[in-house]
Amino acid sequence: MNRTEKQKMLAGELYRPDAELAAEHTAAEQWMARYNASGASSAAELHALLGERFRKVGRDAVIRPPFFCDYGSNISLGDGVFLNFNCVILDVVEVAIGDRTQIGPAVQVYTADHPRDAETRRAGLEFGRPIRIGSDVWIGGGAIILPGITIGDGALVGAGSVVTRNVAPGAIVAGNPARARPA
Repeated sequence: MNRTEKQKMLAGELYRPDAELAAEHTAAEQWMARYNASGASSAAELHALLGERFRKVGRDAVIRPPFFCDYGSNISLGDGVFLNFNCVILDVVEVAIGDRTQIGPAVQVYTADHPRDAETRRAGLEFGRPIRIGSDVWIGGGAIILPGITIGDGALVGAGSVVTRNVAPGAIVAGNPARARPA
């Protein structure tokens, strides 16, 4: 069976960005221009705009503009999720954020990844690994979440941390790379 590049991308396999993905990315850029220009809109209007693009938008979920993403269509937000100004989500595969999770300003969430060998990168191939952030998580401003990471329910990620490994439920991590800290 011949699979499209989009199907490969969504499955986390090596893919090559093609015209279909470029068109979807352009549509996301147009949506971001509208969303980011709507700073004076009501919470209900911003929520409705999120619903146009995202896979799921829970009740009372809020993202303060400006906000940036690759596609938007691979992002799911639980109830009461809050993302502060200037967040970036590279969503070539699923990004799921659980209920009541709070994400500080300028946090970056990267599912996009690249092959480790130069020859494959030269061929223009890339892939993604999903990110799952549990419920009741707090991620401090400027943190970076790398591809394939799972952050368990109730965890706390310190500001400016670079999360390179999964974070257990209830854990507190901070630093570069993020390491467990006492409560």
